[in-house]
This record gives sequence, C-alpha cells and structure tokens, in this order.
Amino acid sequence: MQPLTPGQCKNLRQALDALAEELRIQIERGAAGARPVALDEPIGRLSRMDAMAQQKMIEATRRAAAQRLERVEAARQRLRTNLYGRCASCEEPIGWARLKARPEAALCLACQQEREGRLR
Repeated sequence: MQPLTPGQCKNLRQALDALAEELRIQIERGAAGARPVALDEPIGRLSRMDAMAQQKMIEATRRAAAQRLERVEAARQRLRTNLYGRCASCEEPIGWARLKARPEAALCLACQQEREGRLR
C-alpha cells in the first residue's frame, strides 16, 4: 500500500475534525436523556420501565461516542506527529479506503482482523 498523499491527509484531517465535533454534540445532547428516572414522577409502571430502558440506551450510546471520540483524538495526535496512516502494530501504511471509512483507525485491516480473531 502507498503512504497517504498530502491531499489525502488534508481530507482526513477535515473528516477527523468534523467527526470530533459531531461526537461532542452527540455526547452533550445525550446528557439530559441519560439522567436517572425520578421514582416519584407520576407516570405509570410501564412508562417508567420504558423511560428507564431509554435512559440505559442513551447512556450506552454516549459511552460508545466517548470511546470513539478518544480514538479520534488519538488519530488527530498521530496526524500532528506524522504517525497517522501507519499501522500501530505492523507499521505498514493503512489503506486509503479504510481511513476514509474509519479515519480514526490505528490498525491496518489485516492487523484489525487478526486482533478481532484473537478476541473471539
């Protein structure tokens, strides 16, 4: 695989910046919905259960967004230090298509698949 061109790096930097902003907004918007359901709120038992299930889903979504934001910030740091676009495991270039789809990717597809295979 070829290393990234300056134009590709610029494009991916913009994608990372936009993604970071989008994730921050998602985390912020979910804060209100993730608050615990008040037990003294005058709603029915099923409505309370629905509200609690909704609260759990919102919290899980916020947690996933926060974890992805951490990966995005790490990728932005790699961009600043000229390490972006190289696999953190094998140090080979990460493919343009992979970075376009997941700009925060730190591993090439082969190393990612190997890691996922070991986790199963």
